[in-house]
Amino acid sequence: MDSNMSEEELINCTIKHDIHQNVFSFVYILVLLVGVPSNLYSLYHGAQQLKQKNELGVYLINLTVSDLLYLFSLPLWLEYFFRGDDWHHREWLCNLCGFLLYENIYISVGFLCCISLDRYLAVVHPLRFTYLRSMKAAWLFSATVWLKELALGVVFFQKKVLSRDKTNQLVCFEHYPMEHWEHPINYYRFSVGFMFPLAILLVSYLCVLRAVGQSVGTQPDQKVRIRQLVSSTILIFLVCFSPYHVFLLVRTLLETNCAFIEAIFNYYHLSLLLTSLNCVADPVLYCFVSESVRHSLYQTLVQPVARILFCCCRRGNASPSNPASDSHEVATDENNGPPTVLLITHTTSDNDIKTQVYKEAPELLTLAVRSGLPAVDECGGTNGQAGSGAAGAGGGRNKDQRGAFQGSVPKASSVAQTQSQC
Repeated sequence: MDSNMSEEELINCTIKHDIHQNVFSFVYILVLLVGVPSNLYSLYHGAQQLKQKNELGVYLINLTVSDLLYLFSLPLWLEYFFRGDDWHHREWLCNLCGFLLYENIYISVGFLCCISLDRYLAVVHPLRFTYLRSMKAAWLFSATVWLKELALGVVFFQKKVLSRDKTNQLVCFEHYPMEHWEHPINYYRFSVGFMFPLAILLVSYLCVLRAVGQSVGTQPDQKVRIRQLVSSTILIFLVCFSPYHVFLLVRTLLETNCAFIEAIFNYYHLSLLLTSLNCVADPVLYCFVSESVRHSLYQTLVQPVARILFCCCRRGNASPSNPASDSHEVATDENNGPPTVLLITHTTSDNDIKTQVYKEAPELLTLAVRSGLPAVDECGGTNGQAGSGAAGAGGGRNKDQRGAFQGSVPKASSVAQTQSQC
């Protein structure tokens, strides 16, 4: 199509929206199913961080609130997609949904920068700028992020965001081509909303990594946690927000005719879809801030899944003529950091010994299947001393079976024995 076409012809570009029905709907449903419970869970743990006067909790809880507000708008977007991109609600709802869609991007970017700068000050300048890491400062910075983005969002509410295409459908928050008033806003979004935060994240990331590597007093596990936090922050930023801003700039600079719009439409919208994944990725940051969060996640997710997989594996190995009858012992060490859980199974079948070791950081779950043999330690070898009370072909089954794993759990605070049939 000729680039010198009239303004009316440009506005009447007809775009196929199949990607919304086929891809967006599926991804948005997944984001809703995973994002809502995980962010509600994060909101609870964020409140716990606030009680402990941890300034990181302020940024994380604001990040979670922003994600939840966006997630609550997804049902309206899903209805819009299921109707074939035809808006059936009032225009102010279209304004609100579009506002939450775009503002979630930049509010998330703002708080990711706050988290990176906070870790930079904590690691590189631990004794200086402590006033910038206070709870009061964290709330002040958070209010600044919200006010800045809300002020910019007022522009969207002053513009008409519903337009009717050639098929007589009401399209929400989509202009093909972009309107002139959008160009300066897009340049601002790319430079101030993307490039400037990216520079902050990269500089903070490199400085933190260098400081952690040179630190002598920092414990190894703390170094790992710090690296994981800053790495996750910049990874979320790059994966979720970089493609969208690249295509946003390309559209702003080069969008002149309908042929170009049709060629770039799917790529642009796929990059926009990636921004919604930050609602699922953001709760991961909590795992690198709090030991209690990781332990809670382990108890509610990792441990049950490991046991289910173990039982399924045992059921598959058992034969009809030689069913497996197991007795389980569980010991937990709650006095030495995160609890260590070991499950040792004694099998009455004639199967050979099988040992599986699962290391779910920071906890360790050891599953051992034995048939009257010496105890098995964490490394998969035999533990003669620890299993002295249970050594021998079958004789150990009648003795106190705590000795089977005493070498792995020196301070067992609880021992529970149950009988099960997998």
